[in-house]
Amino acid sequence: MTRQVKRTFKYRFYPMDEQAAELSRTFGCVRLVYNKALEERTRAWYGEQRRISYVQSSAALTEWKKTEELAFLTQVSSVLLQQALRHLQTAFANFFAKRAKYPRFKSRKKPRASAEYTRSAFTWREGKLTLAKMAQPLDIRWSRPLPEGTEPSTATVSRDAAGRWFVSLLCPDTPAPAPATNAAVGLDAGITSLVTLSTGEKVANPRHERQDRARLARAQRELSRKAKGSANRAKARRRVAKVHARIADRRRDVLHKLSTRLVRENQTVVIEDLTVRNLLKNGKLARAISDAAWTHLRSMLEYKCAWYGRELVVIDRWFPSSKLCGNCGTVASKLPLNVRVWTCACGTMHDRDINAARNILTAGLAATACGDGVRPQRESSRTGRSSVKQEPQRATAGIPRL
Repeated sequence: MTRQVKRTFKYRFYPMDEQAAELSRTFGCVRLVYNKALEERTRAWYGEQRRISYVQSSAALTEWKKTEELAFLTQVSSVLLQQALRHLQTAFANFFAKRAKYPRFKSRKKPRASAEYTRSAFTWREGKLTLAKMAQPLDIRWSRPLPEGTEPSTATVSRDAAGRWFVSLLCPDTPAPAPATNAAVGLDAGITSLVTLSTGEKVANPRHERQDRARLARAQRELSRKAKGSANRAKARRRVAKVHARIADRRRDVLHKLSTRLVRENQTVVIEDLTVRNLLKNGKLARAISDAAWTHLRSMLEYKCAWYGRELVVIDRWFPSSKLCGNCGTVASKLPLNVRVWTCACGTMHDRDINAARNILTAGLAATACGDGVRPQRESSRTGRSSVKQEPQRATAGIPRL
């Protein structure tokens, strides 16, 4: 069964000097409106215990434009300023729903910036994108085609810390379901191996940050020697950002290729519900865990499974996948991280990662077949006594945030 989804297609573009100046001015106005509206809302809430709605903020924006101090806001498209207020409204909605922290002010010192153009603020004609207040279309590098017969509903222009320009086009799309298959795979995330599959395959961890660590350290040393506020410091900061961008791009490329391959080859993918935030508190492993980017891999698996008609099952984080013998079902009392191969009392020798991946697959298939009736035993990490494991939970098949 196919269904229409909204997908974002991101492309790099190279603006002319006039376009870059216009976009920089637009970013500044968007940031100012966002911060001023946030300031007004904060003052009203803490001073008068009063909430300000989007409608009130929009009316205030009209008054701001009439003042001599903020008259320059009329030089940019009003659509972008209204979108900034809508984003602030969403941030407050998430805060009051306890899904996010209190909105923060946007810093003018950070080179990263973005602005969202809705359909009334840009022209799409013959495959060319022309933004409001611009006479020429953007020089976009079309690295992949847009879905046939569709037009973008929004265009988000952004500039990253490395000074690169991107445009993200939101378009409706109907992904074709992947060919049906009965294959299923369990994934055990790791550091030495990025993931270990229940088939016995170990996907090597590229460790992109580790490969570029010397280059990054050299660029950061050069940055520390530059005088604050100088042009040379700004150049050095961009060099540091380019190293970070290189690391992030290569990591994202590997994760996309891995997740696409897993979704295409398997009908069911089973993973663990890892709490990466807590794992990052380990000072010795935090850097390696961040470089592995397990959270990004899970996010990609979630939306790709939803797009292509696959099933993603997430088992409970306390499931003893590594310590559970896949042959007799015995749970080892202790299994330190440095033990990569262990032998069960039944005489079966296990590779720690492969055994964990196979146990994850078994638990995921059991959860799919039996639902909430699957409750394997585990050893409590707090009391040392046997306790009942929480039931494996199914992943929410949702669309990624765009």
